[in-house]
Amino acid sequence: MPVRTTDMLFFERHFWRSGLATIAGVDEVGRGALAGPLVAAAVVLPPDIERVLLRPSFWDDVRDSKTLSARTRANLSRQIVAAAPSTHIAMISAELLDAIGLAAANRCAMEQAVLGLSVEPDMLLIDAMTLDLPCPQVGIIDGDASSLSIAAASIVAKVARDEMMIALDGLCPEYGFARNKGYGVAAHLRALALAGSSPYHRLSFASVRGLPHPTVPESVSRET
Repeated sequence: MPVRTTDMLFFERHFWRSGLATIAGVDEVGRGALAGPLVAAAVVLPPDIERVLLRPSFWDDVRDSKTLSARTRANLSRQIVAAAPSTHIAMISAELLDAIGLAAANRCAMEQAVLGLSVEPDMLLIDAMTLDLPCPQVGIIDGDASSLSIAAASIVAKVARDEMMIALDGLCPEYGFARNKGYGVAAHLRALALAGSSPYHRLSFASVRGLPHPTVPESVSRET
């Protein structure tokens, strides 16, 4: 049975009651993909979210992005960005990920997402980890399934990355990025065997290692 939206404010309420008013949820997507960027998002919930949840709204559908259809995610992402006081998306390219390593890239993307917020958070709720930032924070295992802030960030990050992969599909149609989003499904592995890698593949990953790997620009981030 899915978690009720109001129950997904358990962590947020705990810190609100401690006087920490501005809480940002942070999550990433694309960690295990063979190609494309690693993308993180930070989202600050509206200050009146508890009152908003007293009546039906799009927030009732916000949950772990992996459990939602692509259309639902896209609709929710637009509404989250419009309603949230601040959101920020950060991207680490495949080339930079290869240079610094997956764990560092994951941490870097999340930290950039937080630092790009237009408001300074009093507390960070982060999916399964903590960051090298001075802001108070807590890592929550399966946070995207138990914290509304993190779930919102997971949706915004997933939609942003999917859009990037669809755009890359137009540049490298042989890999099927629009369908597989860069993950190592069978059709993608067959394409790699036939065509070699693209500039957007991760050379440090075993399935790509040893294939030709042209260079691409370093990471960029964008604010929504």
